[in-house]
Amino acid sequence: MGKTYKIGVLPGDGVGPEIIREGMKVVAAVSKKAGFKYETVEYDFGGDRYLKTGEILPDSAIEEMKKLDTIYLGSVGHPDVKTGVLEKGLLLKLRFALDQYINLRPVILYPGVPTPIKDKGPEDIDFVVVRENTEGLYLGVGGILKKDTPDEVAVQEMVNTRKGVERCIRYAFELTGKRKKKMKLTLCDKANVLTYAHDLWQRAFYQIAKDYPGIEADHAFVDATCMWMVKNPEWFDVIVTCNMFGDIITDLGAMVQGGMGVAAGGNINPEGVSMFEPIHGSAPKYTGKNVINPIATIAAGGMMLDTLGEKKAAEMIDKAIREALTCGKIKSLAAGKMGLSTSEVGDLVVSLI
Repeated sequence: MGKTYKIGVLPGDGVGPEIIREGMKVVAAVSKKAGFKYETVEYDFGGDRYLKTGEILPDSAIEEMKKLDTIYLGSVGHPDVKTGVLEKGLLLKLRFALDQYINLRPVILYPGVPTPIKDKGPEDIDFVVVRENTEGLYLGVGGILKKDTPDEVAVQEMVNTRKGVERCIRYAFELTGKRKKKMKLTLCDKANVLTYAHDLWQRAFYQIAKDYPGIEADHAFVDATCMWMVKNPEWFDVIVTCNMFGDIITDLGAMVQGGMGVAAGGNINPEGVSMFEPIHGSAPKYTGKNVINPIATIAAGGMMLDTLGEKKAAEMIDKAIREALTCGKIKSLAAGKMGLSTSEVGDLVVSLI
């Protein structure tokens, strides 16, 4: 047997516990086939704990998480907690504290999944967005002056460091080379308007590109990127972009690939502890009903194993997902309309491992 991994499991809110249950079911099945062991450490951080204790994510927990190999997250968001409290206090705090400076979002149209993009198929929609994950507008630098008066001023600053920009761009070039597909990296920015912040991105991008002569250094403004993702998604191989634009275009990517139910993502520290999750929310109206689609969570588990170096296990999960989506048993990806329950979809994927 291979290495034993320590996986932090953070089910979170809403449907999180249900989808993580199915994700771990698949991880358990594939571990036996691929020959690795793991142990889990479960954390109950989320809306319910916050409402009971007022605690979101203590520093002691972060120190403990730094000793893990990886983190598997369900979903965050509680209807009784003000928007932004958990997102900033849990998700962003984890990303920043663990220096998960890459947000990795594969945009894959699986066979059998319909896309709203006319005349496009799986061969056309297969690209990755590399989003800078710890800088930009998300740092929260700024403030409000004269609040709730006619003279109110609100300022939020976009902060980019040379180090942060360069390490993100270099990661994207390396990933493009490893994919061995179109061998093209597209920088997505708005340098024609954000003439300071994104001038830094452009200068760093083209300087680093000299180290990768076998990769085409492409460029598109963010508005054009959105248009081409809809009109010609086959143009893209890997896209690298800042935190804010990455947040926006990856949600567009989820729709292009057929919906949130198949969209997985990773918050990655290549030198440390990474975290993997479905990109959809906690869907509180479906909590406990066993009707939510767990495919995105299962795919995130595959990404987790791939990042840990368990390539064979990740390939087995990807193959099983593709077979599950084309075998005819899953009637729809929408919650309550799949024709199978959440747990039955998990069982189906396990049966195909």
